[in-house]
Amino acid sequence: MLSVKSELLTALAAELERLAPGAASLARFESPKLAAHGDWACTAAMPLAKQLKTNPRPLAQQLVAALQAQPAFGRWVQELEIAGPGFINLRLQPAAQQQVLREVLQAGAHYGCQPSNGQRVLVEFVSANPTGPLHVGHARQAALGDAICNLLHSQGWQVHREFYYNDAGVQIETLARSVHLRALGHKPGDPEWPESAYNGDYIADIAAGFLARQTVRADDRSYSASGDPADLDGLREFAVAWLRHEQDLDLQALAVRFDQYYLESSLYTSGRVAQTVQRLVESGHTYEQDGALWLRSTAFGDDKDRVMRKSATVAPDGSPLEGGYTYFVPDVAYHISKWERGYTKVVNIQGSDHHGTIARVRAGLQAAGVGIPSGYPDYVLHTMVRVLRGGQEVKISKRAGSYVTLRDLIEWTSRDAVRFFLLSRKPDTEYTFDVDLAVQQNNDNPVYYVQYAHARICSVLAAWGGAREQLQTVDLSPLQGPQAQALLRLLARYPEVLSNAAADFAPHDVSFYLRELAAAYHSYYDAERILVDDPLLKHARLALVAATAQVLHNGLALLGVSAPVKM
Repeated sequence: MLSVKSELLTALAAELERLAPGAASLARFESPKLAAHGDWACTAAMPLAKQLKTNPRPLAQQLVAALQAQPAFGRWVQELEIAGPGFINLRLQPAAQQQVLREVLQAGAHYGCQPSNGQRVLVEFVSANPTGPLHVGHARQAALGDAICNLLHSQGWQVHREFYYNDAGVQIETLARSVHLRALGHKPGDPEWPESAYNGDYIADIAAGFLARQTVRADDRSYSASGDPADLDGLREFAVAWLRHEQDLDLQALAVRFDQYYLESSLYTSGRVAQTVQRLVESGHTYEQDGALWLRSTAFGDDKDRVMRKSATVAPDGSPLEGGYTYFVPDVAYHISKWERGYTKVVNIQGSDHHGTIARVRAGLQAAGVGIPSGYPDYVLHTMVRVLRGGQEVKISKRAGSYVTLRDLIEWTSRDAVRFFLLSRKPDTEYTFDVDLAVQQNNDNPVYYVQYAHARICSVLAAWGGAREQLQTVDLSPLQGPQAQALLRLLARYPEVLSNAAADFAPHDVSFYLRELAAAYHSYYDAERILVDDPLLKHARLALVAATAQVLHNGLALLGVSAPVKM
């Protein structure tokens, strides 16, 4: 179908160019919302009529007459009709619709993918400070970021996955104090235990490991404990390494990986924060007021100016002391680092509580005057996740102390269920994860419904016993029924679904599509027997279902979900 579409677009562009120089750029096809309106629609007559100052419908009639004389349209198009003010609806020949099966079976796992575009993109996601286990909000962000990376890669991008975190600052000091108290034998509820301390069982585990002089290794660091409770610096380093190791286990359980871990503290030690502040001051977009340094961010679309430094007190290494730089200053420095590393496209996956940082970070990047465009970086914000189990909301994990962890969710259900469920809604919509639904093996469970369609096809192919490769050249003309036609149309849509989902950072569109494709297959299976006696009919139907299985497999893989052959 891609080759058919390319032929027809080339012919359409040529006719549009004959009508008006430069009009070839209007050559595109859209998918009608209703199948009854045809396979594709062309809207070029309306903008072209405005340009030529004429009526679009007669122009559409002129264009249709010219297209009907084109060999490509004569070969692949069954009917051209004009609708409304000048829409041109195309209904394809059965042979054109069936062409998609050959493309799917030949391309295999690469169907829907684009060749390299030579461009690099950095996707930052999860980015949780190592102060506790990853929670279900991090799970949503991990699934979302990983799927977006997969989508961008499928469309030709060279993708760099980055995890940004702070190993210093107030939260890390609170972590160190909490572990120190545990190492001294204190616990939550004791008079010595401060209200701000972390209370989960993991704090006791860290303290026990430190006293036992354990060595912990994470993807980006390792540390051996001294065992001395008075060694506060060592205790802090051990706690960070221990929790980074725990985060790695969480991410491995969800099959998420990163190319780089970037430390916020390195922005200070490398001088990047100081350099960024200097750039902003020299740009003339800062001012002093009430002893604080402000950025005039309203000049770049922010709703109010932002404090950069609460006081001028800065340590010799450039790091802020109490009352030093506010959070958005290292954020600006970090994004300048991304730009200077050559990432002209950057996507940040963050919780919706970061909404207020978007305008100020972009304003800071504009004020810095380093050539960064105004819409840099892109943001995808997601809401938190509620968890239901046994009809009741679950809010507390014994291990974490105050929230459900990522690994809790996986242990209660499965990696596949967690990924598919968390990618089944737009990121900015509220989502309730129903644990009981996620373990059901019926059609109410969306991941089971899609996986079962794939497994059902695999069982048919196994019963047939032939090689899928031989289906690439079979006669497809027997595929005439309405259920078969519905499957063909959906298979042809898959490349467009991927392209749009990647452009919109919308992996939920892929999960919607997979559910629709699974439903179409189940309807087809109920309507037509596949392993019939007639070899011509049997092989055509086998080609159809084999292509359907391939696309189900491809789409599930992009979401990080398995495609079982048996269930």
